[in-house]
Amino acid sequence: MRLAEEQEVDLVEISPNAEPPVCKLMDYGKFLYEQKKREKMLKAKSSQVVIKEIRFGPQTDEHDYEFKKKNAIKFLQDGAKLKAFVFFKGRSIIYKEQGQILLLRLAQELEEYGKVEQLPVLEGKRMIMYLASKKKTK
Repeated sequence: MRLAEEQEVDLVEISPNAEPPVCKLMDYGKFLYEQKKREKMLKAKSSQVVIKEIRFGPQTDEHDYEFKKKNAIKFLQDGAKLKAFVFFKGRSIIYKEQGQILLLRLAQELEEYGKVEQLPVLEGKRMIMYLASKKKTK
């Protein structure tokens, strides 16, 4: 502590669990600044998982299906995850089988671009399926 006062710096405890505790003479403000800078760099290097959604109706037309499939391919090629779901409005919930067939067909046709992470599951008025890209994210 005397050395720290003489040099006009702070005595910082680096490892309190060691025997004896490890301390260092340094400017504490500068130490905090460097630590925040290091954390910010690590955060910038980590990749964010992007989830794209595609919504279908239980009786989606062939042309609409193909258009949405083309977008799904683009999303998976960009490295994003895909959340495909069939939304049932009102009494259309009686077409659960059609919704499941639609999602399984989509999964089969997108097999070369991504793999199924979660098979179609009914949650409330939605039947949801997740696909993960086979391409590694940046």
